[in-house]
Amino acid sequence: MSFPSSPFSSSFSFLSSQDPSAAHPLAPYGWDDAWAAAFAPYVEQGLLPGRVVRVDRGQCDVVTPHGTLRADTAFVVPRDPMRIVCTGDWAAVDPEGDPQFVRKLLPRRTAFVRSTSSQRSEGQVLATNVDHIVICLSLAVDFDLGRVERFLALAMSSASGDALLRDDGRAGDGSAEPIVVLTKADLVPDTATLAHLVQDIEGVAPGVQVLAVSSATGEGIDIFSAIVSGGTSVLLGASGAGKSTLANTLLGRDVMEVQAARDVDGKGRHTTTTRNLLVLPSGGVLIDTPGLRGVGLWDAEAGVGQVFSEIEELAGQCRFHDCGHETEPGCAVLAAIEDGSLHERRLDSFRKLMRENRRIAAKTDARLRSEMLRDWKRQGAEGRAAMEAKRGRVR
Repeated sequence: MSFPSSPFSSSFSFLSSQDPSAAHPLAPYGWDDAWAAAFAPYVEQGLLPGRVVRVDRGQCDVVTPHGTLRADTAFVVPRDPMRIVCTGDWAAVDPEGDPQFVRKLLPRRTAFVRSTSSQRSEGQVLATNVDHIVICLSLAVDFDLGRVERFLALAMSSASGDALLRDDGRAGDGSAEPIVVLTKADLVPDTATLAHLVQDIEGVAPGVQVLAVSSATGEGIDIFSAIVSGGTSVLLGASGAGKSTLANTLLGRDVMEVQAARDVDGKGRHTTTTRNLLVLPSGGVLIDTPGLRGVGLWDAEAGVGQVFSEIEELAGQCRFHDCGHETEPGCAVLAAIEDGSLHERRLDSFRKLMRENRRIAAKTDARLRSEMLRDWKRQGAEGRAAMEAKRGRVR
């Protein structure tokens, strides 16, 4: 496809400045040499590079070297929901016109994707090109450890998949580091209790940094600010988790509207309704998101394996390579349950997430559906044989 020439086409020296000390106008938003190289094919077409800072009803706000513009997404609305414009995308846009259009999305480095519903084979991209995935949990309510494991599995799968817009199927050029932030730490009465709560989350988040913060007292904010100052970070969590309050604290002003959580159950009211990309004064970029009720898995098998790395390691010690960790002899996972080194809740959660991910994947993969059908038939035959043997009717 060709695009009309533009009077701006002769002013693209900002893409590769002769002066190495000159900051690119988009540098505060994460522009670097790799993005410049990815955008190079569109320079001759007279298009502007830009980053999507907000998407709303078929249009989006895009920050460009010439300022922020409102662009129409009609040319980048495919049937595949993985390729729809998302906050965090880098794009090639028209430099002028009414309306101006997003013409092309650049391949993504990372993408956080969830299933829109556990009963549907459709994914939803929540944020793209992020370096840190911040899972916010409020200390005002009891933790749902299974929900934390879901978030982590999706976060650890964000550098692969169709949402990266790579036709060659390669993984992304970057990776997103998950971080668990426990908000409203000022509500915990003593440091010993807070330490125990942090340990509870660390137990289900191997290798993941867990940080307690308070926007009210400033506890942990300096550490968190230093972490997110490098790259792009997205805040994820349920309504009332304190995401927008945390964003306002980092920004140093009230940019995001907030509301108090309900006293009766600690749950929040939906205040943020769109995903917004904001530049932090200390450096870095932050994407605030609406509260998430459901967190269905999507193409997250690799992430599930990382979250439950201790189970994956034990599985390698089982007698049978295809051990289902149910009743098989020589199962190292069941042995760990028996001796107490592995908590049964962890195994139950692992099984649940693997089943869910496999079921979602099977809806779009005929080969996987066939394999699952064979497994179900085999398990059914084994169950019937066991029942007949128990009744003394062995053939």
